[in-house]
Amino acid sequence: MIKASKPPFVCFQCRLARPRRAQPLFHRPLATRLFSSSSSRRSSHDNEIPITSRPTTAPKPNVDIKHIRQNPSLYEQNCLERNYKIQSTYPSRIVELFAQWQTRQKDGRSLRERSNALRRQIANPATIQHEDEDEETESASKNASTTIATTEEVVKNMTKNQLIEEARIIKDQLSTIEDDEARLEAQMAELALAIPNLTSPETPRGDEPRVLSYINEHPEPAPSTSDRVWRSHVHIGSELGLLDFAGAATTSGWGWYYLLDEGAQLEQALVSYALAVVLKQGLGWRQVAPPSIVYSHIAAACGFQPRDQNGEQQVYTLAQSAADAQRGKPELCLAGTAEIPLAGMKADTVLEEADLPLKRVGVSRCYRAEAGARGVDTKGLYRVHEFTKVELFAWTPPDATLTTEVFDEMLDLQTEILQGLGLHCRVLEMPTADLGASATRKCDVEAFFPSRRNPDRGDDGWGEVTSASICTDYQARRLATRLRAAGGATGKMAYPWTVNGTALAVPRVLAAVLENGWDEAEMTVTIPECLRPWMDGKDRIGLKHSRNY
Repeated sequence: MIKASKPPFVCFQCRLARPRRAQPLFHRPLATRLFSSSSSRRSSHDNEIPITSRPTTAPKPNVDIKHIRQNPSLYEQNCLERNYKIQSTYPSRIVELFAQWQTRQKDGRSLRERSNALRRQIANPATIQHEDEDEETESASKNASTTIATTEEVVKNMTKNQLIEEARIIKDQLSTIEDDEARLEAQMAELALAIPNLTSPETPRGDEPRVLSYINEHPEPAPSTSDRVWRSHVHIGSELGLLDFAGAATTSGWGWYYLLDEGAQLEQALVSYALAVVLKQGLGWRQVAPPSIVYSHIAAACGFQPRDQNGEQQVYTLAQSAADAQRGKPELCLAGTAEIPLAGMKADTVLEEADLPLKRVGVSRCYRAEAGARGVDTKGLYRVHEFTKVELFAWTPPDATLTTEVFDEMLDLQTEILQGLGLHCRVLEMPTADLGASATRKCDVEAFFPSRRNPDRGDDGWGEVTSASICTDYQARRLATRLRAAGGATGKMAYPWTVNGTALAVPRVLAAVLENGWDEAEMTVTIPECLRPWMDGKDRIGLKHSRNY
């Protein structure tokens, strides 16, 4: 007897429904709805979220996405207050993506239940229907009552080949679901990484800073009409042969400079003086000589992006050969501040709570690609591409009170340094509009520059010379710097907070020293007493060089 041809395979999901007509092979209306790769099923934002490629060796960031999901309005308002308008849409998009992810999770659980039922049946051969019973089974299903059979009952009526085929299809669909889940998780993480830190209650909302205090007396309350010419550090440095901008423009371009003779000595003296103030206090600061070249992903984790919100280049990236790029070799860049390599010292490590706070002070060359628009306010040394800076950095327990103590300590050190230099300064609590991505709170210290005073436009001559910021766990989470609680080897890991501050940025402070110490009648600059030990005991810099130096 010739065996009848096998009926077409119909999955058990379709068998659950009352058949109206013969179903096409492997037709799965439910699966098509849930797992189709059609773009109409996905969020309209999906293609707008490029995932940043990170080297396998990069620290794995762990942003608190749950907190963002639970407080989208808080994060949206925070972004708007900081002028992160694009990022203000990210919290709601994360909520949307999470809803899609939950749907995939639910779909996956349903398919896994079906897959487990198939596996159990395949593992029990005694209950598998024989191939020659197919026709009989099909006839019986057509005459079945309207009561829908359970999944287990349908599975029991399938042959071994049908079970295997169904398991293969479900495996493929689970793979699609898992890919979708991974994609959605990556997109949520990418958006979360771009959202700035939450703002401290101490920070003024808006764009106006709050004056906290002043340092030293104002040297010249009444402005002089000749300030813009005779008190400019560019003019002073040229007259005394301390600065050469023309040679640097030929060699490197606008934004670079040469320091000559006492100008170069002043740079070294300022660095030595700042280190002496920080290290002599017995406060536990350890000196570090950090690298100037870092991985780009380390800089990004600290909050320094290659381009700002206006698309302007911020970071000097080192060119990569095609071979290195193809091999996936991590990209390198020039550090814009020692904050980056200092923070990177503890990337992907576990700190012990008993060791905190860890405090470091480092001297480095700093590189800034965007030096600002050319004009009187950025002329000379005020905004340059390369400079020397003394940086303070600390890891603290995740506690607002303990962290604020270290923050205040940094401000005290900055105040002492500038006070010793005799510069008139003011300490400002910076507003939300001036906060970077990583800072929850930031204080700037501005010094008085006679050349920057312009009564016609209401400019009193202030210019930033130092700053200090609290970053909570923003950097630690992105650098995978974790914290083990004291006495808890198996306890839950937390994240330390980070604090950073500029002890002294050489070009701006040097410019302020030249302008505030200038004597027009004598054509000399008075050297602050605190710098004289590193200036061969000299108290003044005068005219003694040929103009053809």
